Amino acid sequence: MMKGWKQAMWLLIMLICKLLFVKANNLNFDDYTNKQLPYSVSGSNALARSALVERQEKLQYNCEEIIKFDINPKKIYEPDDFKNILVDDQHELLYCYVPKVACTNWKRVLMIATGKWSDNDPLEIPADLAHSASSFQRLNNFTMTEIEEKLSTYNTLIVVRHPFERLLSAYRNKLETRDEKSSRYFQTRFGRKIVKKYRQNATQESLMKGDDVKFPEFVDFITDDINNMTNEHWRTISDLCLPCKVNYNLISKYETLVEDATEVLERIGASYITFPTRPLNREPTGQKLEQYYSSLSFKQLRKLADIYWLDFRLFDYSLEEVLGFSLA
Repeated sequence: MMKGWKQAMWLLIMLICKLLFVKANNLNFDDYTNKQLPYSVSGSNALARSALVERQEKLQYNCEEIIKFDINPKKIYEPDDFKNILVDDQHELLYCYVPKVACTNWKRVLMIATGKWSDNDPLEIPADLAHSASSFQRLNNFTMTEIEEKLSTYNTLIVVRHPFERLLSAYRNKLETRDEKSSRYFQTRFGRKIVKKYRQNATQESLMKGDDVKFPEFVDFITDDINNMTNEHWRTISDLCLPCKVNYNLISKYETLVEDATEVLERIGASYITFPTRPLNREPTGQKLEQYYSSLSFKQLRKLADIYWLDFRLFDYSLEEVLGFSLA
């Protein structure tokens, strides 16, 4: 009993200190507090709650540091800039979905929470239905006045992942995997083009199918021309979700996906939904990083780091986590 009381007091003191820090540093305190539901220092999700607060504080700090050196910080935003943000008016929640960061399961969960699916098992919802344009309202369907109002009053959710792990997941799922509907589309649209440009003496079968793209070839494709970075499956999170414009107060990480989701669902009043765990029969991409990234040259790694540097900085990821060394 005494140990639990001390832990509760420690969490309460930590939260007060964080909020005082935000206020003392003028970190948009009104938006920060308006989005916080009553904070409980007890219960099984206490650590997840603390992590969400800490991540929001860290993101705000990182954004302020970056804006100091931005030569053009006063960008004029338009509705289409917010097209990746889904709107749940019922729970006053905005969710910026990021492909290859559990967005299929989050969409499934939100379909149940909003009454678009009657059963409580998210995995029963077909992936195609979860990704259907008709399943959710998007923030870009509103006027800028309405968008600003929702941004200032709704909870805002984003789920992030190590940039290099996310990129490898996209490659494995969309270009390496064979005989699946989704991968066939990417192999036809991108794979054939990649093989034609980056492979010497390519076979006619490879040129026709585009289903055997090598990871270094894919990396050359996205790093040689910035226009090849527009696909949302490997576009940067900072471009997709505008984390220095949107004051995200629910920042989940792929590494703590289920724990974070449990807390988020409790906050929006949907704790009756169980967020799906990762399949045990599938080898995680995180265990394949060394195998794939060791096939890249230093030049390729440097180009990738330059493209994803903002995602690394904003969400506290490092190259050392994947490579074991920095490129500085």
